[in-house]
Amino acid sequence: MAVTIWWEDMQPGTVRELGTTSVTKEEIREFAAKYDPQPFHLDEEAGRASLFGALVASGWQTCGLAMRLTVDNLLRHTDSKGSPGLESLKWLKPVYPGDVLSLRHTIVESRALRKRPDTGMVRARWEMFNQQGDKVMEMEGYGFFGRRKPATEEELARIDAQRAGA
Repeated sequence: MAVTIWWEDMQPGTVRELGTTSVTKEEIREFAAKYDPQPFHLDEEAGRASLFGALVASGWQTCGLAMRLTVDNLLRHTDSKGSPGLESLKWLKPVYPGDVLSLRHTIVESRALRKRPDTGMVRARWEMFNQQGDKVMEMEGYGFFGRRKPATEEELARIDAQRAGA
């Protein structure tokens, strides 16, 4: 697929809705059995007896669902160069079988990289909501993206001046 979104298009304040997904009882159990085998993710009765009151998805599964939406509806259209990681991750409400989840992606910060003139870095916030509009997850982290055009010598000099003043 051709690149249609470059680092230059990812300015602070840019918001993208990255689609919806849902999760079934079977998917919750399958994920839990393989990656997070806590009783409230595996068994409906254990879920009812837990503070969640029902079978719930693992938070890590929720992250995986967010990643899939991000790849399908954003990263496939970029020159993504990976990520150095997350700054924060919060699971705010449980995700239940049948929940319909939507993902919002907001650029918080964008900056050129001195040592990689063909690459820029963004800090973004992902917010996942259920069908009632309740925020179930929020995470913030970084990504590296290809630039439409490498940084000019003038831009690199500005970066150096900003760092010297910091």
